[in-house]
Amino acid sequence: MEYRTLAHTDMRVSAICLGTMTFGQQNTEAEAHAQLDYALAQGINFVDTAEMYPVPPRAETYTRTETIVGNWLKNQPRENIILATKAAGARRNLTWVRDGKVAFDRANLRAAVAASLQRLRTDYIDLYQLHWPERNTPIFGQYQFDPTQENENSVPIRAQLEALAELVQEGKIRAIGVSNEQPWGVMEFLRIARECGLPRIAGIQNCYNLINRSFEFGLTEIVHREKISLLAYSPLAFGHLSAKYLDNPQAAGRATEFKGFAQRYEKPNVAPASAAYAALARKHGLTPAQMALSFVYHRWFVTSTIIGATSMRQLEENIGAWEKLLSKELLAEIEQLHLRYMNPAP
Repeated sequence: MEYRTLAHTDMRVSAICLGTMTFGQQNTEAEAHAQLDYALAQGINFVDTAEMYPVPPRAETYTRTETIVGNWLKNQPRENIILATKAAGARRNLTWVRDGKVAFDRANLRAAVAASLQRLRTDYIDLYQLHWPERNTPIFGQYQFDPTQENENSVPIRAQLEALAELVQEGKIRAIGVSNEQPWGVMEFLRIARECGLPRIAGIQNCYNLINRSFEFGLTEIVHREKISLLAYSPLAFGHLSAKYLDNPQAAGRATEFKGFAQRYEKPNVAPASAAYAALARKHGLTPAQMALSFVYHRWFVTSTIIGATSMRQLEENIGAWEKLLSKELLAEIEQLHLRYMNPAP
């Protein structure tokens, strides 16, 4: 396993991060712990979770994933694990999260961190992330900015950073990050941190895969010049890039079990693009999942790729794809397909 420095920290994270959003919904606690044990044995030291997990978010399961991870973490040498979690924010109508008190203000962020620490059975969180912007932005399958949706009550970014700064100073979190963020937001977080002496974001956790490369439009230059770590999620596009839905559209998986949850993957060109990439992978002697994962793993701007699995077989293949380096010829053919199917799942 390769290890890379999380930007502006002394933390070395594995190039593959184990995502946990299936824990407590599609995976039992025993299955989750088996996945964590296997990942650790393969050299993965980076685990990502969130207070709202598992998905899809529901009042009945809210907090279950962090609890499962915490029950595992209590039996591990804490210094060997880089643990990331996320605060759920406004704009998604998750009224059951912290009794609906989800604005990113001081009181709510402090309450969120305190509850996550308790569930995770730890004294500190290595990377604490804002799960999505509180301000009006296109997220989760939206792709057009609509100024008529402005929210005048959103907490200013400076106030968010000031609240997080207190938690850093108190030792409850080591570094901060954003998720599902846009170029303007990243630059604003950086500007305010620089001008006000507040913590600088270390990471950005955004979707990135063969059928959603929108990160390359603006954000790659930012993370390069500003030295921010991209933690890429959904490298298999909710399972579509594994090709399992091509032969059987009703195959068991997130796309069928949680229909309507991931709207970006229900757009018209997702299926033809996925089919084209699957055919290309097989032409080069790879499974569709191996090609899709290796592509993301080895992009120059990706610090760590967050993977998720519902079975040990999937997890083994996902981690094993690290060794499947893509040839220059294959990469060139991927670019040709990208030009034909430009980001069908933004």
